[in-house]
Amino acid sequence: MRLLKQLLPVAVVAFIGGQLVAGVQDNALLTLVVGVATAVLAVFVYARMVRWSERRAPVEVALKGAPARLGVGTLIGVAWFSAVIGNIAFNGDYRVEGFGSVMGAVGLFGFMAAAALTEELMFRGVLFRIIEGRTGTWVAMVVTSVLFGGWHLLNPDATLWGALAIAVEAGGTLAAAYAATRNLWVPIGLHFGWNFAEAAIFSTEVSGNGQNDGLLHSTMSGPAMITGGEFGPEAAPSAIFFGIVLTAVFLWIAHRRGNLVPRRRNTQTTATATLAQ
Repeated sequence: MRLLKQLLPVAVVAFIGGQLVAGVQDNALLTLVVGVATAVLAVFVYARMVRWSERRAPVEVALKGAPARLGVGTLIGVAWFSAVIGNIAFNGDYRVEGFGSVMGAVGLFGFMAAAALTEELMFRGVLFRIIEGRTGTWVAMVVTSVLFGGWHLLNPDATLWGALAIAVEAGGTLAAAYAATRNLWVPIGLHFGWNFAEAAIFSTEVSGNGQNDGLLHSTMSGPAMITGGEFGPEAAPSAIFFGIVLTAVFLWIAHRRGNLVPRRRNTQTTATATLAQ
């Protein structure tokens, strides 16, 4: 029941915050304020629910060291997407035609902050962490990656291939980042950095949510199997490749640190060991 006790309150914050952000999206400053407020509220609600349902301090969202971890994750996320879009541009399928909108990027900052925080809290903070405690790291990665990919099928221009790509590249990478660090700030930063670069810097589609007006005015052409089509570069083969590489790196770090949870018969012992980290 602790899964529902933690997941449902965060999901409510995500839903209400998402509706509010959508309602003010024509005003960049309001979108920024509402988006950041949603992100902060989601962390607060998650922390309170963990304290209440597990009787422990929510160390995975502790504020001490959070800026540095968030910053590192964000830089990796931006570099990750830059490598993907650079690959597409190298093939001549992405072109920058000038400068876009600074205010558009400001609004997208708030939108992506809300999306990254709420999704990471739900999928890695609640689902992955609790499932891992019962089944081990590998099963939890597979289950939550499939759920994460399926979640993106709800988007307007979603495709089955795009959802599968997200499951492999993002679901795996973000879960592995949490396993390696046992902290949510790094995967939150990764998620935010990727989305911000994709939408607010390079002005491409994000997960089938339509074109964005960011810092660069750009055009995308070429076959959908190379560029990701209307779903966005997340469905590009290069995104899957770099995602798999990052996943392998984080899993290697997790293994070196002894953070991989094996599948055990005694699930109570496994869950206790996971929560103690």
